[in-house]
Amino acid sequence: MLDWFRDKGTVILEFLATWTTVFCVWLANTVLTLGYPGIVFLMAVESSLVPFPSELVMPPAGYLIHEGQMSWLPVILAGTAGSLLGALFNYFLALRFGRPFLLRFGKYVFLKPEHLERTERFFASHGEITTFVGRLIPVIRQLISLPAGISRMPLGRFCFFTTFGAALWITILTVIGWLVGQNQDLLHEHMRNATLWVIGGAGLVVILYIKWKCSEVGRKAPPPETGDSVQD
Repeated sequence: MLDWFRDKGTVILEFLATWTTVFCVWLANTVLTLGYPGIVFLMAVESSLVPFPSELVMPPAGYLIHEGQMSWLPVILAGTAGSLLGALFNYFLALRFGRPFLLRFGKYVFLKPEHLERTERFFASHGEITTFVGRLIPVIRQLISLPAGISRMPLGRFCFFTTFGAALWITILTVIGWLVGQNQDLLHEHMRNATLWVIGGAGLVVILYIKWKCSEVGRKAPPPETGDSVQD
């Protein structure tokens, strides 16, 4: 029985590793096909209110740099320019229409009121430098331009902080993609073990979630009745 599970597990892991490789190759080919203008466009979308992860754009570009199909400077400039364009869209949207508009229509782009409020608190607590620091923080990265627009932060300072924060994040993601290209053999060697850990971790999360939900149901259940009911 143990051998059967081991064999089945090996087949599943090889399948997942193969499809992971196929997906990564598809991403790299897509970025290559779109070219530098495509990087500008995709990163502009990523920095706007549309939920789209930059991790799907810049690491493949970094991999293509390793393969000699793209160059460092144009990739960094394209990614940074796109990020600034998307941030400016959010900035002027908030500047022109204000907070009530964002709260009313943000739901159509998955902008929840609590996300906006958390970003506003972050901006209010740390000031204009958050437009730099916020570019490195998930969720905050896409939304930090909104409180900057609402508070009418000076455009020059907004562009300065946003550009440098975006350039740093873009460079980090691109270097990660380049390192993947540098270590392809090592990655393939450890892909099976990594996938096994991911599957095990996912299974553990599911088990803990089920236990948590069962405990929640237990706490919400009405207490058992004791004694006879009181009659008039």
